[in-house]
Amino acid sequence: MQAVSRVGATALFTFIAWFCATTAAFAAERHIGYYYPDPGTPETYNARALVMPNVTRNTRLAFITGIANEGRKRPYPPVLSMFAKGNEAQKLIIVALQDGHIDTVYRARAVYADMTSIARLLPIFQELGVQDSFTFFDLLKMMGFIQVTITNGHDFAHQVLIH
Repeated sequence: MQAVSRVGATALFTFIAWFCATTAAFAAERHIGYYYPDPGTPETYNARALVMPNVTRNTRLAFITGIANEGRKRPYPPVLSMFAKGNEAQKLIIVALQDGHIDTVYRARAVYADMTSIARLLPIFQELGVQDSFTFFDLLKMMGFIQVTITNGHDFAHQVLIH
């Protein structure tokens, strides 16, 4: 009887391990194919910044909303859409809204460079004295984001994991 119990316990443990791994993989990749194509192997950015205290899901959503509202004030239609996903809105997704934008990793990095230029003008960077060294990715780390994915909304995506 003990042998049957061991076999049953082993089978149950194996099922639980498989289920957890499958569920985690699904949760990690559920945005692929819906918001962007498979980004392939992500890059990793080791941030120089730390997550600011008291940053929450609502903080990240307000941050993205603020960026979107600024974009709407321009006299031309937006070329990018930015939104946060994940249970804690910790995954930033940037989608080109016009063909021919962000269709190579070099154009994606150019967008990130532009965003770094803008981030360096923010009062928080000025107050911390990091305007010459922190990047857009450091700002995202401060806000508690763990990854950013940029896509042309068609067949190209690039992802950066923020550590």
